[in-house]
Amino acid sequence: MGTFLMGTSEFVVAGLLPDIAGDLAIGISEAGLLVTAFAIGMIATPAVAVAVLRVPERTTLLLSLAVFAAGHVVVALTDELSVVLVARFVTALVTGAFWSIAASVGARVSGPDDAARAIGMVLSGGILATVIGVPLGSVAGQLVGWRGPFWILAGLALLATVPVARIVPGGRSASTTVPLREQTAALMSRRLWVVMAACVLVTSAVMSTYSFIAPLLTERAGLSTELLPVGLAIFGVGAVTGTLGSGRLAGRAPYGTALSGGIAVVAALALLGAVSDHAAPAIALLAIAGLAGLGMNPVLMSMAVRFAEGAPTLATSLCTSMFNLGTAMGSAVTARAIGVFGPASIPVVGAAFAAALLVPLATLVIMARPGHGHRAGTTPQHDALVS
Repeated sequence: MGTFLMGTSEFVVAGLLPDIAGDLAIGISEAGLLVTAFAIGMIATPAVAVAVLRVPERTTLLLSLAVFAAGHVVVALTDELSVVLVARFVTALVTGAFWSIAASVGARVSGPDDAARAIGMVLSGGILATVIGVPLGSVAGQLVGWRGPFWILAGLALLATVPVARIVPGGRSASTTVPLREQTAALMSRRLWVVMAACVLVTSAVMSTYSFIAPLLTERAGLSTELLPVGLAIFGVGAVTGTLGSGRLAGRAPYGTALSGGIAVVAALALLGAVSDHAAPAIALLAIAGLAGLGMNPVLMSMAVRFAEGAPTLATSLCTSMFNLGTAMGSAVTARAIGVFGPASIPVVGAAFAAALLVPLATLVIMARPGHGHRAGTTPQHDALVS
């Protein structure tokens, strides 16, 4: 439930941008700063993860939900863009802590062979938000104004503290007793940082497009505002399908799964650039990009956990940071492109980032060959130490 709410908060702005811009008397590109501010806050996830390494996981999760709720109340009450952006940034800090700890717990409990599937289940809560939370948030925004979804999220976050308090074990995990110096040393693998590059570029490609899905579909493709939640839901179905499905494939062929997904994202966004003025094919191609691109996330995160054995929370927090660095970078570039070239430039920017994504994905495939010291049967310890 926690990742679902936080995923809804992160993505719901995409369906509310025109309403936010109108109410605050700002442009669409300025309203897009709400996406950028949240992403920048998530980039700081590793620093937050280090700060709470000695704090019991349950305590961190509960505090994260409380601060998350408070941040949404602030957004719902203010008319100042600067205050909204600060609140989004602070909310993102605790969201990153929640996501990284939840993913780390899932990977640890499941074991290395099923880590990708377990992480996929954790991430699916956030991705499921694109199917249910974001469309419902868009509808609620149309009915009661864009502030309504923020009030709802604040209330639900407080309710989520009850199951977290009951289900998540108290005390500290074994990884929190490992000295910080040893955990940071585990982050020195070259493969790990190639994975980080892929994390940045995959979200730059997909989220630079999704963050501006409202103007893309309504202004460019001519979709009516009433049907926008349908387009959001279809994208979400693709994203959830990819997130859950890729976890099953990753256990057998992680590198091939990631590279195939990258190729599919390039193709989908390149085609979207050609047909973005037609609503039906645009929505279908967005769903494919969501399936292939966001479906790559649990695969990349499970690779990171393997390559940084002994520091799973730091590894997942780095992934979260890099995913959101990509969102911030992609949304900022796209906002500037919209200001110069209009909504038609949205998928063009995404396709350019997707093309760059193929470089680290192909590099991982090459590094996985026997000559580079990695074989299908190597142990997680070997993955973490070979550099």
